[in-house]
Amino acid sequence: MTEHFFAPCPRGLEAALAAELTLLNIAAIQILQGGVAFQGDWLACYRANLESRIASRILWQVAKGQYRSENDIYQMAHDLPWPKWFTPQQSIRVNLAAIKCPLRSLDFVTLRIKDAICDKFRQASGSRPSVDTATPDMRIHGFLDARQFTLYLDTSGEALFKRGLRKTHGEAPLRENLAAGILALTGWQPGIPLLDPMCGSGTLLLEAAQIACQIAPGSGRQFAFEKLRHLDMTSWQKLQQAAAARQLPRVFRSLYGSDLYGNALADARENFTAAGLIDCVSLKQANILEISAPAETGILVTNPPYGVRIGEQQTLAELYPKLGDALKKRFSGWRAYLLTADPMLAKLIRLTPSRRTPLFNGALECRLLEYKLIAGSMRKKKPTQTPQAHGDASR
Repeated sequence: MTEHFFAPCPRGLEAALAAELTLLNIAAIQILQGGVAFQGDWLACYRANLESRIASRILWQVAKGQYRSENDIYQMAHDLPWPKWFTPQQSIRVNLAAIKCPLRSLDFVTLRIKDAICDKFRQASGSRPSVDTATPDMRIHGFLDARQFTLYLDTSGEALFKRGLRKTHGEAPLRENLAAGILALTGWQPGIPLLDPMCGSGTLLLEAAQIACQIAPGSGRQFAFEKLRHLDMTSWQKLQQAAAARQLPRVFRSLYGSDLYGNALADARENFTAAGLIDCVSLKQANILEISAPAETGILVTNPPYGVRIGEQQTLAELYPKLGDALKKRFSGWRAYLLTADPMLAKLIRLTPSRRTPLFNGALECRLLEYKLIAGSMRKKKPTQTPQAHGDASR
């Protein structure tokens, strides 16, 4: 039976997610704002949860229809066969989002959805699920626009970017699925030298190491669909076994990381060691303005610091031009990708980006700037007046 699913992702990565799902042989894909809708059987749902590096969750659409009042929403939720899907001993949580919704209180609508589910269980078995807002067994997601109500059952549980690999992280870490999406946007493939010269706790490189070793991102965790009554355990186990059999040896994969700060490198080493991937990467403490390219060609990708306080902004205003010089002088033949929420960077780095991709790190709007580092051609120059004598001689 064909089911309808929705895979949300960080904004700006919808096309990358669609391409990824296509490679997973998932069909009927539709790119929407904030994610990708697709259709398929339950095996497609299992595979998307296990294999997708870019999706945030895989949501199973269980209802969709027009509404005018809270009672309409209650009835749509109550009509669903909840006891067929899970037991009253399993806890629930209801989340609701809305755009241009005319109803007065989203909190009240959320309560009505919860009441509808619990009332259905009471009628069927005399007992009802408890509510657990921290670690529920089943997450139910509702979405309202001006006229339509859509209800989803979350098949993932914890967000998919929670791989269970990263033990420590810095002040403003990238989410793992954003890091994976950035790698997809750069066109990086295993075998191409990859350098993160401001690697922090190593999120970008951890994603690259998993890709290079063909480790399914969901291989170390559990999913909410495993708690559903209709789980096809045989098919799910075969999928897991096939993914495990595809893994490659954890050897050096031309992945390079450096950071100015020793404590950041210690975090990165701890994360790689805990993930069993420390042999895949070369890590060293270094200043980005002083390092040399580790290979003739490759991809440099990093998330530079950006200033919040005035003193930081002044420091970065001095750093960015030097960063542009270092990239031009030391990384000729490379492509560089800088993710930044700081509009100063693009202006002060004095290089001309060949592409600017809007992305969101949570609610923070960023740009992924692409620079093709060809010696002598990247520096912004003011137009100069050609000497007249030279112009005459060249005719």
